[in-house]
Amino acid sequence: MSSLPHYCECDLGECRTDLLPLLYEMSQIATESGDLSSIINILLRLMQRHMKVVRGMVTLYDRDSGSIVLHESFGLSPEEAGKGVYLLGEGIIGKVVATGQSIVVPCIRDEPAFLNRTGSRDCESDDANLSFICVPIMRGRQVMGTISAERLYDNAELLKLDVEVLSILATTTAQAVELYLVENVENVALEAENRRLRSALGERFKPANIIGNSKPMLEVYQLIERVVRTRTTVLILGESGVGKELVAGAIHHNSPAAKGPFVKFNCASLPESVIESELFGHEKGSFTGAIGLRKGRFEEAAGGTIFLDEVGEMSLTTQAKLLRVLQERSFERVGGNTTIHVDLRVVAATNRNLAEMVADGSFREDLYYRLNVFPITIPPLRERGSDIITLADHFVSRFSREMGIEVKRISTPALNMLQSYHWPGNVRELENVIERAMLLSEDGVIHGYHLPPSLQAPVVGDSEAPVDGLEARLGAIEYELIVEALKLHHGNMTEAAAHLGLTRRVLGLRMGKYHLNYKDYR
Repeated sequence: MSSLPHYCECDLGECRTDLLPLLYEMSQIATESGDLSSIINILLRLMQRHMKVVRGMVTLYDRDSGSIVLHESFGLSPEEAGKGVYLLGEGIIGKVVATGQSIVVPCIRDEPAFLNRTGSRDCESDDANLSFICVPIMRGRQVMGTISAERLYDNAELLKLDVEVLSILATTTAQAVELYLVENVENVALEAENRRLRSALGERFKPANIIGNSKPMLEVYQLIERVVRTRTTVLILGESGVGKELVAGAIHHNSPAAKGPFVKFNCASLPESVIESELFGHEKGSFTGAIGLRKGRFEEAAGGTIFLDEVGEMSLTTQAKLLRVLQERSFERVGGNTTIHVDLRVVAATNRNLAEMVADGSFREDLYYRLNVFPITIPPLRERGSDIITLADHFVSRFSREMGIEVKRISTPALNMLQSYHWPGNVRELENVIERAMLLSEDGVIHGYHLPPSLQAPVVGDSEAPVDGLEARLGAIEYELIVEALKLHHGNMTEAAAHLGLTRRVLGLRMGKYHLNYKDYR
């Protein structure tokens, strides 16, 4: 008995008694069903909420292929998780699988064998001071995978205790892992290869200024990959604010003409009388005010790419002249007779339905087919799932640097609001929402009540109130404060009530109003 962890030794700075209900729940699931997904879900919750782990990973070992594959994790982006494939004996995780022995790295900075394969650790930040624990998942004498955790420890005894805790978790998980590997050995290897390919695709073809790894965006990256090697005309379709200009830039900067100019022109920004001069240039004296020769955007883009945004706003007269450029790659300046030939790629974009415009006669059919050689449709933000949170975190980080405002995170209720909203203005609207919330934040956290009224969903239990009414706004603030307190104190109602300055009874009544259950925050 002396070798068992002393969960109640709170003099270590942290108490581990909160682990016991989840350990029991894990053992029940392992005994009754052996469902690996449910067991790992509890395991990761336990590590994240009760052990203050920054990053947690569960890897599985496929003996046939010799690969050690990251199966589930938290604290890693999909890109980073996709890189989590190791060989036997490679790095800390590979050594644990090879030897069947736990390895503890008190400080990542001082361990040369630490690979940082996922690329999730910043060697210049506090990440380098984290400790790394890796324990084997064993069934008999066979190693089937590992559980690893990263966090900052200031107590060697607590570090030792958590190694023992993770070893118990590995033992509880072992039977379900064994069953999973027997039934899914081919799927494990296939999943590892798919993750590797997705990661390679993202690294190679996703430019730094496009954020997102959702399935619709991966399909866009694949289309970019197909077209960058040629000079084919591209038509980018999508709602306003989805980032069509970023995709045009990605096509140019990944193409053989990347060293050439990338010229952008918004076809809706100027009146028809000057668009022709802007696009094709003019000769001296060709019209009043033409005091000298001026090159147009097509000449400036020679050897590179011209991006024609809002091409659906062009007049029929300008469309006819654009058609000739697409067909012959030649034109004359306004007031001139000399034919100018250009070698460039044309990328056009619009949020209009050009097929409908062709049908009603407001867009030339022949120009439509010339532009629509290789269409790429950018999905609206509401169809991009997890990209909403990824983008929100990106904007928080960017505005923190630009504004000098330290905002560490977005609260859970605020995240729920962001994910539930339909985003008619797409990425541009999300960027504006985050910028506004950053200015309102006072405690380093973006709360739900910092978001615009349009994102404020009716408070649970009070759905009759107007969304933008005073009661709904006050209710949203109260709801968020209660959720944050429960989350902070891991569902302990006594501590949450004290944190909010309420009695336990009053907190219970408020929770009932919003249908909150303290068990959901344990």
